[in-house]
Amino acid sequence: MKVASPWIADVAGLSWLAPEDRALLAGRAQTASLAAGTVVFSPGSPCGVYLLVLEGSIRVQMIADTGREIVLYRVRRGESCVLTTACLLGAEAYPAEGVVEEPTVGVAVPAAVFDELMARSAEFRRFVFAGYGRRVADILATMQAAVFHRVDARLARHLAARGAGPIEVTHQDLAVELGTAREVVSRHLKAFEKRGLVRLGRGTVEVVDRGALARLAAAAE
Repeated sequence: MKVASPWIADVAGLSWLAPEDRALLAGRAQTASLAAGTVVFSPGSPCGVYLLVLEGSIRVQMIADTGREIVLYRVRRGESCVLTTACLLGAEAYPAEGVVEEPTVGVAVPAAVFDELMARSAEFRRFVFAGYGRRVADILATMQAAVFHRVDARLARHLAARGAGPIEVTHQDLAVELGTAREVVSRHLKAFEKRGLVRLGRGTVEVVDRGALARLAAAAE
């Protein structure tokens, strides 16, 4: 289905495109509605489109040879995928996996259109590289936390940042978020529960003492 031009005005940065560039983008890009759980790309797959998210969320994660996973970042409303950008610029295959977390509406810009706009539009280049820079910083922060920060502190920070009420999440889900093993997460959660910080249920974690979790996270910084 062809994209109508109004969506461009809703994406910060693209509204400044010249009329002819807006027309090219609107006329050649395509929208798609994606169900939760859809795999958008996987390691080794070729990259033929520039990806934007209009609504929803796509989780980008890396899977090691051991099977361990780590979430690198999420692509949300108005954002582009940095790995897609890198693969298009370097003519490389995807090194990670992108999975739809919730019903999502995305825009796929053909590689030929991406290349043409990168060559002729300073506004489009600014949009692409601004998003690229933000995402690289996010990935570096994720890698730094995984390597240098204690798992218990990162788990405490993650839980303290969630909303009120029981969190529907498995120990494996939390392990993927933190880039560690499920057994490690389970051990720390049980320790948190003994200290009265959380209450564990089947597929749920309820924060009991958010302040104490926040202090535990801050103490490790």
